[in-house]
Amino acid sequence: MAVVTPLPDPEKKLAPGLYIVSTPIGNSRDITLRALDVLSSVTAIAAEDTRVARRLLDIHGIKPPKLIRHDEHGAERSRPEIMARLQAGEAIALATDAGTPLVSDPGYRLVVGALAAGHKVIPLPGPSAALAALTLAGLPSDKFLFAGFLPPKTGQRIRALNELTDVKATLIFFEGVSRLAPALSDMAKVLGDRQACVARELTKLYEESRRGSLIELSQHYDHAGPPKGEVTIVVGPPIEQPLSVEDIDNRLLQLLPEMSVKDAAKIVSEELGLPRSDAYARALNLKDNSPI
Repeated sequence: MAVVTPLPDPEKKLAPGLYIVSTPIGNSRDITLRALDVLSSVTAIAAEDTRVARRLLDIHGIKPPKLIRHDEHGAERSRPEIMARLQAGEAIALATDAGTPLVSDPGYRLVVGALAAGHKVIPLPGPSAALAALTLAGLPSDKFLFAGFLPPKTGQRIRALNELTDVKATLIFFEGVSRLAPALSDMAKVLGDRQACVARELTKLYEESRRGSLIELSQHYDHAGPPKGEVTIVVGPPIEQPLSVEDIDNRLLQLLPEMSVKDAAKIVSEELGLPRSDAYARALNLKDNSPI
């Protein structure tokens, strides 16, 4: 039996709290019906850029409520006003220029402050450039890490990448177009020549995705020059090196003098990701053919 969500009552007032509203990353129609309901009902919208927020509201025929600029540089000034409005029992929306608030955007301290003061924080899920790029990259998506923007300077960027070398997951980065080629080159040097995808202008008219190894992509953008628009980079997980029989035997030989064949096989199976029957067969063979 299908569950039908009732239409919102236009006369019903929103419950007080801070509403975290995801907005389109490009295509203005990528906004949820719930987001439109909230944006048309709150008493104020804390926006990264009030001009962008007003344009989105105009597109969807929403009369702008009070707009409060809340960006990286002005957050210290705007936060007290927003907190005072929450304390007065108002419903306030937090929206960024594009995508999900707090994902490489201001808003974290506001949410922390609202929670600390006992106010309700209500998330409205929606567009995200990181997740959109992950879904089209053709790379493993069962485990992923969003790493945000890398430092702009080469030395700092390499140090940041070194911290990610052992992460066994697909990595997602935002990057400025002017630094795209050198960033891809540094990724190849530090992470290895992994498979990757550069997604540009997602959901917009000139949306483009280019796939290849990090070296291939770096060489392409070094030759073609910086692309236009917003860029998301998705990098595949570490390339697993196949285990050799020698690797397996060496680990078993470390364990067999101190435990049974069964226990040694169990440990090696778990450590190296081998079928337990294969590890047991190798351990038994070593036990029968060595002076252990």
